[in-house]
Amino acid sequence: MTSFSDRTKASLREALLDAATELLAERGFTALRMADVAARAGVSRQTVYNEFGNKAALAEAVVLRTTSEFLEGIRQRVEHARHLLDGIREAVVYTIEHARENRLVAAALGTGTGEDLLPLLTTKGEPILTAATEVAAGQYREFEPSLSPESAALLAETVVRLSLSHLVMPTHSADEAATSVVAVLAPSIQALTTDSKEPS
Repeated sequence: MTSFSDRTKASLREALLDAATELLAERGFTALRMADVAARAGVSRQTVYNEFGNKAALAEAVVLRTTSEFLEGIRQRVEHARHLLDGIREAVVYTIEHARENRLVAAALGTGTGEDLLPLLTTKGEPILTAATEVAAGQYREFEPSLSPESAALLAETVVRLSLSHLVMPTHSADEAATSVVAVLAPSIQALTTDSKEPS
């Protein structure tokens, strides 16, 4: 059973992450100040430092929490799909549509104050890529047990990278982007599952 102190600590952390998320969306990373996070959450600045250590760690915690929310939505859509390609398609549509509605991600992908958040999704986005790839690869193997762990990981990473590409440079609707991702990947999935079923 979770103790009262653990629940209180978790609640404090969520309040700090909520405050930081709002401020990052409003001002970007460079202008984020720990004192402002503390003020918005109604705690001392030292409390923020005690919980996260520094601004970079706080921003990373915000990104990871946002990522986990996306991953849960993706997991649900893949889980209820009829087959693997349908699951991938629904996951890509959800990712793009939800990203455009999410204030923090929209700020990172737009212009202006949130532009300095973009590296957290791209050049410094390894934690996101790793987490998303691991979740997706596990689900893909549930659909297609014949996929090797390596093939599932390669497929998952490709889907994640293509989805991020469509997010960063949105030239198509979410539905069109998902259709193109599936069209590109369908032959590869066929080849990977066929190869793995052939007798050695």
